[in-house]
Amino acid sequence: MRKKYYFEDSKFKYKVGNFLTSSDIELKDISKAWFAISLAFGIVLGGFSVKFFPAFIISAVAVGLGFLLHELSHKYFAQKYGYKAEFRSFDEMLFLAIIMSFFGFVIAAPGAVVIFSRVLDIKKNGIISVAGPIMNIFIALAFLLLGFIITGNLELFSLPIPEVLELNLGLAIIAIGFLVNSWLALFNMIPLWLFDGAKVFRWNKIIWFLVVFIAAFLVFGI
Repeated sequence: MRKKYYFEDSKFKYKVGNFLTSSDIELKDISKAWFAISLAFGIVLGGFSVKFFPAFIISAVAVGLGFLLHELSHKYFAQKYGYKAEFRSFDEMLFLAIIMSFFGFVIAAPGAVVIFSRVLDIKKNGIISVAGPIMNIFIALAFLLLGFIITGNLELFSLPIPEVLELNLGLAIIAIGFLVNSWLALFNMIPLWLFDGAKVFRWNKIIWFLVVFIAAFLVFGI
């Protein structure tokens, strides 16, 4: 069988706006990755108790939204630059994420936007790469603002996870959504290996520093 990371012929094609296109295969991979990550985080947060179902819903919104928009941001800019790009799930890593969730933690590497191009210059690659973490920062800030509007303070975001899960569903989604997206932004900016941060650092060290500074402030300063 061919490797899944090639662009197979798809039965259906979808287009949103001027640049963003998709296929049935990509939508299937996104759905699979979203479900698996939500399940893994749901198990970690709620365990095998009555808290699992609300924890799964919280994860599907808070974690799934961050994952989906992060990848779509990469994809949008790649396609805007004229590259063929689609999300492909890493099935082995999804399986590992679910298995490890039984031990209380998640290795979250659900997949990636694969860009097919023989030539991808440093600047464009840097912009495509930084788009994901910046989207996570915007999502985290949106959750932060929403939480402040509802509660009138920022105490919600300093609560430990067990206490967050005791809140109503909306507040729990806001608190965990802020936490997860802040960490996603910071984690992905690690300037090593295949992380987004490595490509951003190679392109523009000032932008890399600014994004890391903002993400670190959200993680450790709120």
